[in-house]
Amino acid sequence: MKLLEPGTLLDGFAVEECIHSGGMAHIYQVRYADGSPGPGFPMAMKIPRMTAGDGAENIVSFEVESQIMQVLTGSHVPRFVAAGDLSRVPYLVMEYVHGRTLQHWLDAEMPPSVGEIVHLGVAMAHAVHALHQQNTVHLDLKPANVLIRDDDSAVLLDFGLSCHAHYPDLLAEQLRKAIGSPAWIAPEQVVGVRGDPRSDLFAIGVMLYQLCTGELPFGEPQTAGGMRQRLWMDPPPPRKLKPELPPWLQEVVMRCLEPEAAQRYPSGAHLAFDLSNPDQICVTERGNKLTGTRFRTHFKRWLKAAGMHYQPSPMASQQIEEVPIVMVAVPHKDVTDATLYSLRQAVARSLGTRPGARLACVTIISSSQTSASEEHKSESTVHRRYLTTLRQWAQPLDQPGQQMSFHVLEASDVAQAILDYARGNKVSVIVMGAATHGLKTQRFVATVPIKVAMDAPCTIILVKQALPFELLGDAASQAGPSGADSDPEA
Repeated sequence: MKLLEPGTLLDGFAVEECIHSGGMAHIYQVRYADGSPGPGFPMAMKIPRMTAGDGAENIVSFEVESQIMQVLTGSHVPRFVAAGDLSRVPYLVMEYVHGRTLQHWLDAEMPPSVGEIVHLGVAMAHAVHALHQQNTVHLDLKPANVLIRDDDSAVLLDFGLSCHAHYPDLLAEQLRKAIGSPAWIAPEQVVGVRGDPRSDLFAIGVMLYQLCTGELPFGEPQTAGGMRQRLWMDPPPPRKLKPELPPWLQEVVMRCLEPEAAQRYPSGAHLAFDLSNPDQICVTERGNKLTGTRFRTHFKRWLKAAGMHYQPSPMASQQIEEVPIVMVAVPHKDVTDATLYSLRQAVARSLGTRPGARLACVTIISSSQTSASEEHKSESTVHRRYLTTLRQWAQPLDQPGQQMSFHVLEASDVAQAILDYARGNKVSVIVMGAATHGLKTQRFVATVPIKVAMDAPCTIILVKQALPFELLGDAASQAGPSGADSDPEA
């Protein structure tokens, strides 16, 4: 379809200027022709290109995007307004989101700082996590399709190549080739596997690599053979190109770019967690490498990839549920050994049923709870002491391959601090004691667990205190009667 002139009327919409003209669609600003105020936000109309020289994927992509946009919700996608009939004039009207695409930072004269890279990475990771929770995988993430608002949140654009677990995958049915942008496409997409949420994390890894080095990790291959190389080849380590980059950032980027999806971050929440807590990252050989991978290693991977049978992708929401971020709130005041023991047992059971889950151990302190003898000590000294105590408590939980981090937070409102941490880090499960206030206090005011349970954004496991059988007799006179160990969900 040729470009529409400003002032053109189409199904009750008045077309204004063309704000983007791409290879697959034109995008215009629009308003309601009758002058009504509209949905309360500016609107944009997307019309696919359908000239004789355009491929069938343009039409199929429009159908896919029209189908998916109508069911997506949340702040990380444009709000849907209307769709046109494919038999007449196909179009999509959606929210026009103000912001700058990621390309802005790649084109800037000064390269982004590590802090800026972290903020952008966290924003992208949170956006794809929200998308995956809706069982949708984008599959075409690239700088032009990531918009950063003024509040630093990310909005994902262009769902024409996406896959929704509850709808037919029209692109997989119609096209028998790798679908995606060559520079950012994930290895499994190259061999036709669509729908794995970790494909989007690979694309984020490519963009983080660009932000770190100014270069694409795999170049811009134009052939199927060129794209297949990423099934077994690593790009040069970012620190080889930019030695000043911290090892922990290279660790994050290279984990996103692992050829096998199972070796990448299991969800966007895990990626955002590492970027937000670099001091908790365990830097391996990935982060310390300054030279490229040896030919022998690439050759072994090539042999493995040649005979690999790729499995169907997991449902995006199921993948997230299987590898959650589990938070345990460990009290440090008015707490008995029985409660601490019971918390540890409940966490062990929770992690035992969720291999690959990350455990975040959190203690909340406040200046009012700090004893007078500690006032002369520096804040860092006090934090180190509580961190040491927290690590000692968690030591029996430490298992090979277990991802575990420790956080001492300072806040006057313990319940609110727990809720803020859970929301900010996309926590899936909170484990906490059934009573963190003194027993007398519970009679008159709502306890911290009750406050958390009322507003929690995720599952809550409240744990009653219990001791091992051999210690019950010794503890009876000190701790008083305790209920049987249970994990009721609020």
